[in-house]
Amino acid sequence: MAYKIDTDTCVGCGACKDACPVGAISANADGKMVIDPNTCISCGTCAAVCPVGAPVSE
Repeated sequence: MAYKIDTDTCVGCGACKDACPVGAISANADGKMVIDPNTCISCGTCAAVCPVGAPVSE
């Protein structure tokens, strides 16, 4: 169960990116976060730290 970022909800704060233990999260051209599904280990850390609930499990 990988995670993805709901870009409509994401505010671009980067909390999830800073917390990701494997570096699977980066910012897109709009400043919103995106998760590389090939790197994501589905640990849920991003969802736990996001203040707006943008990371969701697929």
